[in-house]
Amino acid sequence: MQDIHDMYGRMLSRFQELFGTDGGTPALFRSPGRVNLIGEHTDYNGGHVFPCAISLGIWALAAPRQGTDRVRLHSMNFEADGTTEAPARGLEYREERGWANYPLGVLRVLEEAGHPLPAGLDLLFWGNLPGGAGLSSSASIEVLTARVADGLFGMGLQGVETALLAQRAENDFVGMKCGIMDQFAVTMGRRNCAVFLDCATLDFKLVPLNLDGFRIVIGNTNKPHVLAGSEYNLRRAQCEGALEDLRRVRPVKALGDLTEPGFKYLSGIIRNPVNLRRARHAVTENQRTLDAARALSLADLRTFGLLMRASHLSLRDDYEVTCPELDALAELAWRQPGVIGARMTGAGFGGCTVNVVERHLVSRFIRDVGAGYELQMGCAPRFYVADAADGAAKVRLPK
Repeated sequence: MQDIHDMYGRMLSRFQELFGTDGGTPALFRSPGRVNLIGEHTDYNGGHVFPCAISLGIWALAAPRQGTDRVRLHSMNFEADGTTEAPARGLEYREERGWANYPLGVLRVLEEAGHPLPAGLDLLFWGNLPGGAGLSSSASIEVLTARVADGLFGMGLQGVETALLAQRAENDFVGMKCGIMDQFAVTMGRRNCAVFLDCATLDFKLVPLNLDGFRIVIGNTNKPHVLAGSEYNLRRAQCEGALEDLRRVRPVKALGDLTEPGFKYLSGIIRNPVNLRRARHAVTENQRTLDAARALSLADLRTFGLLMRASHLSLRDDYEVTCPELDALAELAWRQPGVIGARMTGAGFGGCTVNVVERHLVSRFIRDVGAGYELQMGCAPRFYVADAADGAAKVRLPK
């Protein structure tokens, strides 16, 4: 409990240095990151995903600014960037604002949805969630900003609505055509549970993480995944191209609607061989996600781990979104004692792996995989032992 009080004290001191004390005591909010256990690049294909919110995240101190229509934002993780100031309404994307475009995009989307800020706003961020690692730092700060606006100004936002507005900010304001998974997990996550989500309908259920004796270990390649400059949007377009071909003979709404036998029967209709591989991943990964959620609910960790490995191989061979760093971390993990499963997590092109490791072998796993990776890649990875956490919310400091 002392750690949270120390963190709050440091943030409060910095907030007062930057913004003064006229606005009274700022409120504290927290938003988690997320790790996807399985179900990658299925969300925008109308399939299922199986993420959980994690104990790493982003914090915000926030206070309204009466008598002004200006927003001031500052991150203690990016002190060199200084403080960004912008109008509370009519916001437009500006590349030079960097990370601040994500929270500002949420304020613009809230305005468009009929929830303009009635006053100015001061926001200070700090997080222990590594940026560019594929753990949804962008979704975390987006949902966090929506929670701040709702908490301070009483906008009456509901959970799923919050996730959709945050996604819209990233899609339309930032220009990253992500699916709903990240924002949904960050909003709706619960402690000790994974979120089994049908991205076509937004129906979901919380599945207890039956991981007794095991821990979730995240391995960071230290190769940032830069989605806006990657082939993420191209992968989405390739799946849409495959879907257009399929629709010439069958009224298919999304690739997630197809079973594996149904896809195999229709696959000859897809003219472009690259699009065929992309679609095959989307369909088979959706089935793996269904099977994995069932296995975890039955505490069948062996099956769950085999499905994780198959997921990584499909992402490597059919979807081509891994990289030498991700492949090295996954392959090293597969050879370690006590590892149930390992795979890349997130959009790929760098970022992180997720690993399920026997609790008493976690230290050995980190030591041996870290050493092997450094020998192959010439740089050291980072590891985080994470727990499934609650979604974004206002925080009451424990006494």
